[in-house]
Amino acid sequence: MNKRVLLVDDNLHILEAVELILSTEHYTVRSLTKADNIIQEVIHFKPGIILLDLLLSGKNGKEVTKELKSTPETKHIPIVIISAHPSGEKSAKQVGAEDFLAKPFDIADLLVLVEKYCKMS
Repeated sequence: MNKRVLLVDDNLHILEAVELILSTEHYTVRSLTKADNIIQEVIHFKPGIILLDLLLSGKNGKEVTKELKSTPETKHIPIVIISAHPSGEKSAKQVGAEDFLAKPFDIADLLVLVEKYCKMS
């Protein structure tokens, strides 16, 4: 099981909370507030899963997902889009994300998704 999680969200409170939750479950978490150089970050960190906010400043989650899924070195890594946007789940499916988690989310739901996809990688 790959217990590395890449978390991309421009909300520092969410980054801190999710990082704390996952680290207490013995995951190694790398947090980013922007998706700049995302391909290099993913190749270097080698996450088992990417948790990606849909509405990022700069490149949004849809653009990032398309970029990651079209790159041979990163296309196999599961992406879970997280968002409070009403059409977030539809957007996640359209761009090829493996799953969607609505904000605000339950900690148990987050942990189930992370464990599920980290086991697959």
